[in-house]
Amino acid sequence: MKPVAWGVLSTARIGLQQVIPAMQSSPLVEVRAIASRSLPAAQEAARTLGIAQAYGSYEALLADPQIEAIYNPLPNHLHVPLTLQAAAAGKHVLCEKPVALSAAEAETLRAASAQVLIEEAFMVRHHPQWRRARELVRAGRIGELQAVQVFFSYFNDDPGNIRNQPGIGGGALYDIGCYAVLAGRYLFEAEPLRAVSLVDRDPRMGTDRLTSALLDFGAGRQLNFTVSTQSVRFQRVQVVGTLGRIELFIPFNAARGEPMHLALDEGGRLDGSSVTVETLPAADQYRLQVEDFSRRVRDAGHGPQGAGVEDAVAQARVIDALWRSERTGRWEAVA
Repeated sequence: MKPVAWGVLSTARIGLQQVIPAMQSSPLVEVRAIASRSLPAAQEAARTLGIAQAYGSYEALLADPQIEAIYNPLPNHLHVPLTLQAAAAGKHVLCEKPVALSAAEAETLRAASAQVLIEEAFMVRHHPQWRRARELVRAGRIGELQAVQVFFSYFNDDPGNIRNQPGIGGGALYDIGCYAVLAGRYLFEAEPLRAVSLVDRDPRMGTDRLTSALLDFGAGRQLNFTVSTQSVRFQRVQVVGTLGRIELFIPFNAARGEPMHLALDEGGRLDGSSVTVETLPAADQYRLQVEDFSRRVRDAGHGPQGAGVEDAVAQARVIDALWRSERTGRWEAVA
């Protein structure tokens, strides 16, 4: 197919170090332009990455008639405003997570999504290890799925880092807790009914630095998770059923182009003798994500549908419920 011409809003690290190199490795993608509020910063990124055009404002990039799709890795509070601007300019948008800071804000994208593709950029949905885990669950290899457990943490106490600024959507729940929520929704293939949270906030910065939650998916199915921005770097997902268990060792930051491993325990022996380890194909989850989106741009709505705005709204409703639970100290309905 003809490569889709992409523009990138901002010189955010995730774009420069992860997503743009992945995009440039694909024959389905042409990264044609990058924009920053600082023209020198955009020009430096363009020189470093071999991007043809640099713009000193987001509006200038959005006005470029050659750009078909936008990758939006701006700070969280700018996700919806710039996605709406891009959509108004006729550009499809792949927006970093969380797509919005509330379900109400996410809902403002509905009208625009009737005209262009808009998707929340959860790259893990495209990785072979996640697809294999769901395949095993669907096939009944672990019996009836009962529980998903997630731990995800890193250490960052820099008050100047955008992840530690509460006014623009910083903190553990927005940054990495969203992945834990997605894990439950993806593996149960359902939406939670209610949620309860326990939140510890940094006394200086005000962001949630340690957040735990329990989500009720009905019929005895539960997701529980802990996420932290001030703990040792660690991540793991356990998927537990009546007859077996699946473990994802590096579920979220899978190394680009390297095979990942998945443990399947079909016997429950405590000494580990019932565990087999599968090796998944080497993959770049960022490239797979952008290729999937680019194909759907070319399909013009006639091919397979991805996770659009309604999925992002459902995701945001769960996070809204967890914030309400922090305030009330009670279970809150996800609605």
